[in-house]
Amino acid sequence: MADNKKMVNAITAMDVDFAQWYTDVVKKAELADYSCVRGCMVVRPYGTALWENIRNELDARFKELGHENVMMPMFIPESLLQKEKDHVEGFAPEVAWVTHGGVDELQERMCVRPTSETLFCDHYANIIHSYRDLPKLYNQWCSVVRWEKTTRPFLRTMEFFWQEGHTMHETAEEALAETEQMLNVYADFCEQKLAIPVVKGRKTDKEKFAGAEATYTIEAMMHDGKALQSGTSHFFGDGFSRAFNVQFTGRDNTLQYPFETSWGMSTRIIGAIIMTHGDDNGLVMPPAVAPTQVVVVPVAQHKEGVLDKAAEVTERIKKIARVKMDSSDNSPGWKFAEYEMKGVPLRLELGPRDIENNQCVIVRRDNREKTIVSLDELETKIPELLQAVHDGLYQKALARRESMTYTVTTFDELKETADNKPGLIRAMWCGDLACELKLKEEAGVTSRCMPFEQEQLAETCVCCGKPAHKMVYWGKAY
Repeated sequence: MADNKKMVNAITAMDVDFAQWYTDVVKKAELADYSCVRGCMVVRPYGTALWENIRNELDARFKELGHENVMMPMFIPESLLQKEKDHVEGFAPEVAWVTHGGVDELQERMCVRPTSETLFCDHYANIIHSYRDLPKLYNQWCSVVRWEKTTRPFLRTMEFFWQEGHTMHETAEEALAETEQMLNVYADFCEQKLAIPVVKGRKTDKEKFAGAEATYTIEAMMHDGKALQSGTSHFFGDGFSRAFNVQFTGRDNTLQYPFETSWGMSTRIIGAIIMTHGDDNGLVMPPAVAPTQVVVVPVAQHKEGVLDKAAEVTERIKKIARVKMDSSDNSPGWKFAEYEMKGVPLRLELGPRDIENNQCVIVRRDNREKTIVSLDELETKIPELLQAVHDGLYQKALARRESMTYTVTTFDELKETADNKPGLIRAMWCGDLACELKLKEEAGVTSRCMPFEQEQLAETCVCCGKPAHKMVYWGKAY
């Protein structure tokens, strides 16, 4: 093998150092690399292709529901940001400020957008005049900046990529329906396309988005038992509309304020894919968003007819899946390890004996199960096997979550569970902030969400013993 050929390197085992395992996978699977800008990452072609597939899937769902894409400025004047007090206070520690244009100091500072509610509202004030102008269903794909102290690729970076939907509605009921609808879009996408089971629920007031009346979330569990907030949807009421004087003439000919929603999913979901499905050999890609769904590996490719047949098979597969043929001079074993590292869902092996028998061997990445497939049946078998990989990943992740979710009724039980059993904890809560803060301080857990599917696990709060009103998922999180 040529000296300059890249070798597949071992990665740190999950149970040795999960954080290092994660970093190894991100770098060695060539999803991203560190950059010279602190806290910012270079998303490499493989990671960008994954994000593009995620984006395309979500974008199609948004457009089916009538949403339109727009592009807003990346800079927000300080005076505009200050119009919504709760919002600016919530983001103040994370805002990056521009103070100079060239050598001249700006008369007014501008922040690099941490999110775009203020920009959308400023625009909506100019274009919404009548109830006939509603609803406004806008979304944008962009990057935002939040000055994080501790960063990790995809999970928490100072600049990250996302979509942010911002909609305006005639009534509160319509806005609430939109808020819940978009949360369901995220949940369905995670489960149907990413094979990630999620818990849907509402955030506590302490954990809700700055300036929101209500924040809804989907929470996923990672391999190490920690939760990851994977998508959020916010109901703002008419607070932003009033702050930015967005008004319309209603059906009764009176001036009214529209009701707003905001919702987003970011490149953090790539971290969720890695930490939900990955193993000690690297990535395991959900088929629906995998940049390459099938890799064709010719075996004994120096023998006559092997490369030609592999190329023919690849051309056929192009009609039903994203496929790549590797005809490099690396050994088959090297290629097997390389594409395992990259998480390609299916590996198709084709050698002289296979060609003689009009067959190939297809290996699933999720469980390494080998299937001998007739070359006449590729068009039916490959979609079946891709679906089987998706189903296998989802069921494995669901079983892990169920086995690592615990129900407790006392504070001591909760603390002992949090200290010794990674995972999610279900417990009743009275609704008081003091109890929420105590659980964080003394047990090291935060409220992940109040699930929509409520159960009465006990009559009293797990922390203070007062009457309990909500069942909450508690846990440690990224």
